[in-house]
Amino acid sequence: MAESAEIKSKQRDFPLACVSQLSSPSSSSASPGIVRLTTNALQIHHDSHQIALDVNLPDIQIFRLGPVQSVCTVEGSDAGKQTSYSRGVAIQFRNEEESEAFHCVFQQWKKEFNVQGGNIMNGTNVMTSKSKFDEKIEPSSAKMYFHYYGQLLHQQNMLQDYVRTGTYYAAVMENRTDFFGRVVVDVGAGSGILSLFAAQAGAKHVYAIEASEMAEYARKLIAGNPLLGQRITVIKGRVEDVVLPEKADILISEPMGTLLVNERMLESYVIARDRFLTRNGKMFPTSGRIHMAPFSDEYLFVEIASKGLFWQQQNYYGVDLTPLHGTAYQGYFSQPVVDAFDPRLLISPPMFHPMDFTKIKEEELYEIDIPLRFIASVGARVHGLSCWFDVLFNGSSVQRWLTTAPGSPVTHWYQLRCVLSQPIYVMAGQEITGRLHLIAHSAQSYTIYLTLSAKMWGPGAEQGGILQTSSCKLDLKEPYYRMSQPQAYPSTQDHQPQPFLSTQDVKNQSQDLDDTEIMQPPSPYSRVQIDSFMQNA
Repeated sequence: MAESAEIKSKQRDFPLACVSQLSSPSSSSASPGIVRLTTNALQIHHDSHQIALDVNLPDIQIFRLGPVQSVCTVEGSDAGKQTSYSRGVAIQFRNEEESEAFHCVFQQWKKEFNVQGGNIMNGTNVMTSKSKFDEKIEPSSAKMYFHYYGQLLHQQNMLQDYVRTGTYYAAVMENRTDFFGRVVVDVGAGSGILSLFAAQAGAKHVYAIEASEMAEYARKLIAGNPLLGQRITVIKGRVEDVVLPEKADILISEPMGTLLVNERMLESYVIARDRFLTRNGKMFPTSGRIHMAPFSDEYLFVEIASKGLFWQQQNYYGVDLTPLHGTAYQGYFSQPVVDAFDPRLLISPPMFHPMDFTKIKEEELYEIDIPLRFIASVGARVHGLSCWFDVLFNGSSVQRWLTTAPGSPVTHWYQLRCVLSQPIYVMAGQEITGRLHLIAHSAQSYTIYLTLSAKMWGPGAEQGGILQTSSCKLDLKEPYYRMSQPQAYPSTQDHQPQPFLSTQDVKNQSQDLDDTEIMQPPSPYSRVQIDSFMQNA
């Protein structure tokens, strides 16, 4: 009983230089106060003894925004209702020592009472239960992923992609009306460059969420730009786990990987939308498209096939290597090729598969099934399927596209090609059908299943069927980065370009896209079309 009484009387008070409600329109309502920790609760009082916050320890989340500034937030729902709400209080300690003492005591008391959740110095929301991210992604992949993006040299590589960075800057600054006076969340902030862009556009406040060690560098960069940085809060954590003190009017992110979906960050972008964005909030980027077209590239095919010649040696130091040749041969063709290729290699106009980031569900990104249909513009040997993507920033003032198309300025994403180990032959006007099937896996990428078929053509085709079919299985996680200069391809035959086809056309769906106007091909594609599909295939 004596021990129980001792625990009940346990209480610590910490003086505060400033207490203010996050919902207050200005700092004029701020006043000094105290923060009180009891056995199972946290209370924040103004100097007038008015209680600003009184909540149980399990329900509180605390984010440390600076040496002496912190935010205390609590989420819950009205009794008997489905609507959820959040509220919070901004607090400022008198000095760093008192701030440090409070946070140490707070963490210890949370541990003592075996409460799930807590706070660490950099603002990460730590959950003892397994998060949704952990359930989907294997730990080794996540560790390598965050280590990679935690290095400045890789951030520099992205920052020096001037197509990428310049397009983001233009999309933000040309749509200042969307950002001015608004709350912005930067999903996967990296170096914090997009957060700084949003602040330049007049954002009221920006929450920069970054799970890797790059969060520390982002803090340094933002602190070095104080006029902007005073409106930016860096939170080290994953969007699946962190709690924010308020809803966002704008989400900004660079969630695109190779083939748009590699690294599976689009899922985190969608989760952030559902967790943080207001009902009519905007997303930058707003939507994306995966473009596809068959290609013919004898140089590339021979290059890949030749890699397997090593395994055809029958006397390698007295050892016959040929039993492994077939496996090695298929292994080389299981790697998607990442490079910048000449658009004249395309043998038909491309089609696209649209994704609306404002509406797509996270689960829809687990498996992406795209039916394919093309009409060959020239006779050629089809070596596989080429892919690239573009994204749209649908601002209120300006619609801005970022494209990775062949023939457009090269980005760090380049383009991607799936090469068949068994090419197929087509003639001009012949139909090519197939399927591109992407299945997400726990290494933060996708397994690609590709099938291409050529049907009978010409007189009597109605009595014919499939003439040739070729399939391959590739791992998007293990690409072949081929950064050599494109080969020069001679002109052979002129042909006129044909209209772009979407997957809705292939599926023969009668309904129009909700945003038909903004889903029209962006201007960079005119370079492929105007020059008679770059003169030749």
